[in-house]
Amino acid sequence: MTTDLLYKDLTYKVRGCIFNVYNQLGFGHKENVYSRALAIELSKNKISFAQEHPLDVIYDGQKIGVYRPDFIVDGKILLEIKAVPFLSKDGEVQLVYYLKGTNFKLGLLVNFGSSKLIIKRRIWTPNPRKSVIRGNPQ
Repeated sequence: MTTDLLYKDLTYKVRGCIFNVYNQLGFGHKENVYSRALAIELSKNKISFAQEHPLDVIYDGQKIGVYRPDFIVDGKILLEIKAVPFLSKDGEVQLVYYLKGTNFKLGLLVNFGSSKLIIKRRIWTPNPRKSVIRGNPQ
């Protein structure tokens, strides 16, 4: 059994950008402040991204809605940013729905709003029993 992570190198670089933003700004700012700072950090590190780019949500081959993730990183990773004191399970569930509805495989949910940075990694597979949540408070 292999333990290779999906988009391992890209995820490592993105996490580095996230940590740089948190280390400089700390917690307590609004979500849009972190979003702007992360865009600067991703650009400095030459990581391709799109902000709030609309993605069609597909059901049974038909468009049923539009989702605008905070970031799409290198066309591979959905990145959602929160700035709340407590990260509820709803944020993780929402990310899974976004992954499933847009056919992306990997999402990161980041909370800058608490005294410890939280990054949750969510992988979507067609079999929900195999989907994985990985969180690493730092």
